Amino acid sequence: MAKKLSRAEKIRRYLTANPDVLLKDVAARFGTTYQIVYMTKKNMKEDKPDARLPNLKPTKEYSYAWIDTNQLDDSAKDALASQLITTVKPQPDPVNHPYHYKVGGIETIDFIEAKELNYNLGNAVKYISRADHKGNKKQDLEKAVWYLNRELAKA
Repeated sequence: MAKKLSRAEKIRRYLTANPDVLLKDVAARFGTTYQIVYMTKKNMKEDKPDARLPNLKPTKEYSYAWIDTNQLDDSAKDALASQLITTVKPQPDPVNHPYHYKVGGIETIDFIEAKELNYNLGNAVKYISRADHKGNKKQDLEKAVWYLNRELAKA
């Protein structure tokens, strides 16, 4: 079974294959922010470790490998600490950001608003996008058809 590529790796591969593409277009393509794409591209160029961190070595697959912090002096530890990014796994929020609306990296409402869909078409997209992830696929698809039929009646 092939290992699933991270979004960053997909962006790196895309940027490598399309060096002249605008970063905002890459962000839109991968459903992320300009800043994420910018930092991904910047890290592709910076393929050398900080000189103050002697054990930080580039690898072929990732920008940096694990280091043993016990072997670092205090100034190197401080330099390393300034580069660390802490992430917090978001708590599930079934009211404001339900999981079944975020599958694919973009919330359904953001897509609906970006495409400026009306109520009926927006609801059809909502039910279609969550059909495989909420529980009752057939019922969600029937609801989508119901909203599409209402829209067709107006056309």
